[in-house]
Amino acid sequence: MAVIALLGLPIAPSGEGGANIADAMSGLVVLCCAVRLVRDRRRPLSPGAAAVLGLPVVGIAVAAAGAASPGAGITGLTRYLQIFVLVPAAVLLLVRDRRDFRLLAWSFVALALWQGAVGVHQYVTGTGASYQGEDVRAVGTFGPTDVMGMATVVAFGLVCALALALGSGPVRQRTSAVVCALALLAPLALSFSRGAWIATALACGVQLTLAGLRRAVKVGAAVAAVAVILVGGLGVGTAMLQERVDSITRVTDAPDQSVVDRYTMWAAAVDMWRNHPLTGVGLKGFPDHRDGHASLALSSGSDIGGAGTAYSKQPLLSPHNMYLLVLSEQGLIGLLALSGSWLALLVCALRGLVRVRRTPPGAPAGRGSPVPARSGLDCALVACGLLGWQLVDFVYADIGGPSTVLTGVCFGLVAWWALVDQASPVSLASEAAASPALPAPPASRAAASPVSTSSPAALSPKEVSGR
Repeated sequence: MAVIALLGLPIAPSGEGGANIADAMSGLVVLCCAVRLVRDRRRPLSPGAAAVLGLPVVGIAVAAAGAASPGAGITGLTRYLQIFVLVPAAVLLLVRDRRDFRLLAWSFVALALWQGAVGVHQYVTGTGASYQGEDVRAVGTFGPTDVMGMATVVAFGLVCALALALGSGPVRQRTSAVVCALALLAPLALSFSRGAWIATALACGVQLTLAGLRRAVKVGAAVAAVAVILVGGLGVGTAMLQERVDSITRVTDAPDQSVVDRYTMWAAAVDMWRNHPLTGVGLKGFPDHRDGHASLALSSGSDIGGAGTAYSKQPLLSPHNMYLLVLSEQGLIGLLALSGSWLALLVCALRGLVRVRRTPPGAPAGRGSPVPARSGLDCALVACGLLGWQLVDFVYADIGGPSTVLTGVCFGLVAWWALVDQASPVSLASEAAASPALPAPPASRAAASPVSTSSPAALSPKEVSGR
């Protein structure tokens, strides 16, 4: 929660990525987790979970060894391990049960509401990042150097809020989640981030479908009706916003310069991979090889300004596609290792969702008392929604910027649901303890159990010593 909360602090206007206070806190979380494991002297992960979380290390280590310089290799190795291995593993090991899981999900929502409120204020007052000559782009506290930061945070919060609303929790919790999800739609729209829009729409659509096809149809019809009334009837939405939405369908016919730059860098990344198919050009190697593989259509950089920052050119140092970035810098070995880990998480998370939906009422929760059916549906939808959003967004974005550490926390939540909850009777038992008490067993059944197996005090001292 501290890592998530620290992302609400303002970022220095001159900051252009690199480590920040939230990254330092994530390192402290990893250190505390390691100390706890050593103190408890227990095996932290099952072999399967360790294999899934540790698989990306193979490609990362090989690419680090092939980096252009030791400094670049160490920097890239540290960053990739932080986001895709260490922070997810720490979150997985420190989350104790589904109540902890829901607490982190609500933390995502709270951060999204804060950043979204700052972003809406920036749009209304004209103090946001520069967009088409006006300082109206909502970027929250991340500044114009990380225009995707607020969009990512708000999208995570929206996905979590929708999952909590579709779950089987108390009515007050589900109502609050619905209100939060609706409130987050405005800052997401004002971020002008087309990739975040597409990823959020697909992730929320999948969540609704997984929660129930009939409910998905009803919600989809309601959303369509509201959109028609607001946009078509009342004319809600500025010309900038409408033009940004229309540009999604023109990415091939009449793309703007940002889309041209992206396509050019994608082609450059593929060309790098062709020259180094197995191991890539090495970590942090894309900027050094970009000009040798990009066409003349690539501009010198993107214009940034506003939100307290003077106008400047930000160099294009990545292809804005995580899969192509890994393919170009880590080759097939790195891409297969990383995507294999994500695919395993997705399959296990979906299996957990199916298991929850098939749980009949009163089913035993491991060694604890029976729990209500579908009591973990909200957790399953959070995990599947976050992972689905991230996998889609990686087509349009990659890691980088102050908000990147949140990706590691996201993967940690998904990993806990996919790899721990399905085999964690302690988790289910603690949830059962928090649920309404069930009727006590009949007295005849209680009397039928031998006293000697459950009450050491009833045994003789010799029997107690022997046992």
